[in-house]
Amino acid sequence: MDIQRLITMANQIGDFYKSYPDQTQAHVEIANHLNHFWALPMRKQIAQYINEQGGIGLHDHVLEAVKAHLHV
Repeated sequence: MDIQRLITMANQIGDFYKSYPDQTQAHVEIANHLNHFWALPMRKQIAQYINEQGGIGLHDHVLEAVKAHLHV
């Protein structure tokens, strides 16, 4: 899948959880959503992008969520 599409999708999910008062819990929820609804190849692709490119284009809270809680 196109990495820019994955970035957009991840940021949209992050936007939904951005208003959570507990941002630690928001990070868990963002990653839970990705872990449950994204196929393993999609999760691997976003994780590889973060490792190789530093996650440019991802919102900070999405980047933190993926680094801390994504299952690949």
